[in-house]
Amino acid sequence: MKKLLHCLLLAAVCLLVKPSLGQDRYQATWESLKNYQCPEWFQDAKFGIFIHWGVYSVPAFRSEWYPRQMYQQGSEEFKHHMATYGPQSKFGYKDFIPLFKAEKFDANAWAELFRKSGAKYVVPVAEHHDGFAMYKTALSRWNAAEMGPKRDIIGELSVAVRNQGMIFGLSSHRIEHWWFMNGGRKFDSDVMDPAYADFYGPAREENETPSPEYMNNWLLRCTELVDKYKPQLFWFDWWIEQPAMDPYRKTFAAYYYNKGLEWGKGVVLNYKNQSFPDGSAILDIERGKLVGIREQPWQTDDAVGFKSWGFIPDDEYKSPKYLITNLADIVSKNGNLLLNIGPKSDGTIPEQQQALLLAMGKWLEINGESIYGTRPWKIFGEGPTEVVGGSFGDSKMKPFTQNDIRFTSKGDTLYAIVMDVPSSTVIIKSLSSGSKFGDVKSVELIGSNEKMEWTQKPNGLNIKNLKTYPSEYAVAYRILFRK
Repeated sequence: MKKLLHCLLLAAVCLLVKPSLGQDRYQATWESLKNYQCPEWFQDAKFGIFIHWGVYSVPAFRSEWYPRQMYQQGSEEFKHHMATYGPQSKFGYKDFIPLFKAEKFDANAWAELFRKSGAKYVVPVAEHHDGFAMYKTALSRWNAAEMGPKRDIIGELSVAVRNQGMIFGLSSHRIEHWWFMNGGRKFDSDVMDPAYADFYGPAREENETPSPEYMNNWLLRCTELVDKYKPQLFWFDWWIEQPAMDPYRKTFAAYYYNKGLEWGKGVVLNYKNQSFPDGSAILDIERGKLVGIREQPWQTDDAVGFKSWGFIPDDEYKSPKYLITNLADIVSKNGNLLLNIGPKSDGTIPEQQQALLLAMGKWLEINGESIYGTRPWKIFGEGPTEVVGGSFGDSKMKPFTQNDIRFTSKGDTLYAIVMDVPSSTVIIKSLSSGSKFGDVKSVELIGSNEKMEWTQKPNGLNIKNLKTYPSEYAVAYRILFRK
């Protein structure tokens, strides 16, 4: 009977993925999904904001994985919880929900800040691993519209973000909840209380295959988010790659892509690792990047802090230069940067995070021409600083220097982004006299009317140093070649 119900639900959703419109629709097969084309808005946008905000911002200890770790005996979170709140049988994760009031949350103020940062799209977490939905859902009572803030956070943000002229997206981490709270089953805790099974459950082991009922619930929650909020970007974390999820991944992708066609808007589905075949969705790399140009568009999800995605008071923040040069490096390789912030539980964004976003916005206001709407050039760049490839390399990155150059292009225009404010002559070795790239016709400094003094020499394109530059952290040159 369970298998029959499982098949009937998948069949019902499959019927929905082929609306009766006059053009070919996506089917729930990899062959069909490989016909997906990344929309131009995503390739042009380059920079978006990610938001990790939820009940975990109340304890605000160590990371957004507090709800899991507080039930892991012997962990720092477990010890902190016992000392601060008492035993987990008396005060469990659910008891933080009434304290998550979001009393100062202002979606319009957030959206205005994001626009000023230069971001073109915004992706709040709709549901994290903890199982608490930040939106009004028909599938669970454990949601922000009925508990805690008693507001549809995702709904408010969707309106505010669009009112500021940005693209709205969202993320779902629902599938990881299968095992996220399982530590609470190993000792006397409220996870064991049947009254809260609909919140903490299933709380199974990570090596257990999710049940059809649970995967069906995942699919229903995802399609509900699509139908309610019409996100143009839907972001998934790594655990959807489970083999048993294969038909569900295909079914959701087809449903979502067809909704995009129905809306007349390009949509983006992000995945990690090997969850989707190349060309069927957009690869996302967590806290890392690629060492070279990828033919297909891709994305880095990174955070303003080194320690946590959610707010913690002792996070170590990255510098404006780190974030700006990281953006330039990613864009030069055909990628986008989705930069995460972690608001406090009251709904305020910490001042340090705001300052970082505004610094990026100030730089992009001057140099955005070299970022937005660009495409990779023939090579991504040059310079001595080695980039660490792959995921979780953000803490291993070395600072870029003025000898590190990143290239982007727009039509016949080449942009050369110097990854530090020059203190001496800029030498772009790739553009030496007689190079395969051709003879330089003109060099202009973006944001400046000052005439550049430059010469193409055997050692490279030499651009004379200026006393002052229009922007901090990095500068960009506009270069044209003789035809």
